[in-house]
Amino acid sequence: MSAQPVPPVPSSAVPQNAVAAAPERNVVDQAPKGEVVLKITDLCVRFPSDEGPVNAVQDLTYEARLGRTLAIVGESGSGKSVSSMAVLGLHNPKRSSITGSILLDGTEIVGADEATLRKLRSNTAAMIFQDPLSALHPFYKVGNQIAEAYLAHNSVSKDVARKRAVEMLELVGIPNPQRRAKQFPHEFSGGMRQRAMIALGLVNNPKLLIADEPTTALDVTVQAQILDLVKSLQREFGSAVILITHDLGVVAEVSDDILVMYAGRAVERGLAKDVLARPQHPYTHALLQSLPSASEDSDQLQTIKGTPPSLVNLPSGCSFHPRCTARDRVPGDACATVLPDLRVSSPGRQIRCHLANPEQVLAQEGAS
Repeated sequence: MSAQPVPPVPSSAVPQNAVAAAPERNVVDQAPKGEVVLKITDLCVRFPSDEGPVNAVQDLTYEARLGRTLAIVGESGSGKSVSSMAVLGLHNPKRSSITGSILLDGTEIVGADEATLRKLRSNTAAMIFQDPLSALHPFYKVGNQIAEAYLAHNSVSKDVARKRAVEMLELVGIPNPQRRAKQFPHEFSGGMRQRAMIALGLVNNPKLLIADEPTTALDVTVQAQILDLVKSLQREFGSAVILITHDLGVVAEVSDDILVMYAGRAVERGLAKDVLARPQHPYTHALLQSLPSASEDSDQLQTIKGTPPSLVNLPSGCSFHPRCTARDRVPGDACATVLPDLRVSSPGRQIRCHLANPEQVLAQEGAS
């Protein structure tokens, strides 16, 4: 996928070196329809280390709605998986510090006891992990693992649960599901294991499905099949889907909304089609510029200079400013000294940036 060029803003726009006026912590305008099943507010996740606390997620706020797919994107270490694991209470409370609020179908997850979390896992929310071979138990047959998840939340016999497991394997497109249900995970191919993980995640018809890099280890053909499967199952079940990925091509294919994260914070939010066509944050723009394009004749890919910062010692001000090519467009040293708030930049869009007119600046950056 190649990003569409960002059209220039008329010359009557605010001067390009102006700082954004009075950032406000507002919700995104024109909120998409659909019942809110997950509401995260000011989430912070920290882990202790010998060098100091690791600030994996900071001040994260977003919603997931039934019938819509939210993509959370960013480089490795940006906090995508950590924040989503917190939704299911998968962090060890003795080795992590979690503050803020996570409302999952009306239930507060932060501080919830293990009994409450067990009732919600698989029943209200489920997760498809990046490596199904590691996530599935190697000593138990695939059908038994799916049946066990169904038995945990339904008062049915084992025979009924096994039939349900076979039905789910058939639903996700695994051939000869009765025979496959009696096999072990290592007897499945990579694509079939991922389908089995999807069957395991959807066996209890959860309202929220979190897919953590579900196509990373698969070839292109199988990737397309898995993405089509997730889309069709979402239409059938009406669930909300959170897709964690670094692949913007996948985002363009299946996502309705997008949340871009950098160094543990949200830096841009909006409708996927708008963000991909007209990025407003320099980091999002840089991610799109680094994609290979079939329409451009270039021998070298564009890259984002530098590396993501240490989550133990984050840079002062905007965490992206050491790598940002647009930082000289902001007067003074605001980028290096003042952390920008996540503010409404246009209807349906939020960015965490000091630029008052980001689209004009980024258009000039792309043309240079």
